[in-house]
Amino acid sequence: MFKAIRSAKLSLAMAALMVTAMVAPIMAAPSINLGDGRTTVVLSSEFLGALGALRLSAGSVGDGSLRSGVAGFPVTGGVVDLGTAKAEINHSGGLFLAAGNTRVELTSFNIDTTGAAPVLTGLVTVNGDLLGRVPLFDLELPALTLPLRPQSFNTLFIPNVKVTLSATAAAALSGVFGATVPAGLSIGTASVFAVGDPGGRPSFFNRPNR
Repeated sequence: MFKAIRSAKLSLAMAALMVTAMVAPIMAAPSINLGDGRTTVVLSSEFLGALGALRLSAGSVGDGSLRSGVAGFPVTGGVVDLGTAKAEINHSGGLFLAAGNTRVELTSFNIDTTGAAPVLTGLVTVNGDLLGRVPLFDLELPALTLPLRPQSFNTLFIPNVKVTLSATAAAALSGVFGATVPAGLSIGTASVFAVGDPGGRPSFFNRPNR
């Protein structure tokens, strides 16, 4: 009788383990869809100095902000794979650079870590003419502990992302403004605060009305 009861308990335990093993992969989300958040960039002294040397003015476009040397852009969507940190993070708003009658707008930023090296791309418009999507900034991520673990309210925070001007963007800006804009120029340090799709929950950030 004792052996029969013990055997039954072992069978139940084994069954429970099998159910757990089958259900766990389904419940463990490998990625999260983004619906909110904000990326901020503390602009470097090198970048601010280059603006002065090239006599360029800078400002925000749309939902973007630029105040006291800090730029900010709302996160509007994207996906982050928690196991690998591969991601595409979309933003609204942007920045403009201007000199004389020339105005360059950099908008619709997309952080892309799915390729060989992390990069931020954006749409480039010169005096109203769209040139296309260009790799604007090279990104250097901090050391990450994988898998990424969302915090309260399904949030992810990645600070200390180094941002430098890509060779493609440097060549384009040099051609437009007729001055040498060096590739690899330090733009600043970014912090990404991304929030999983709120599903009807109010936004973490107040966005200006269009």
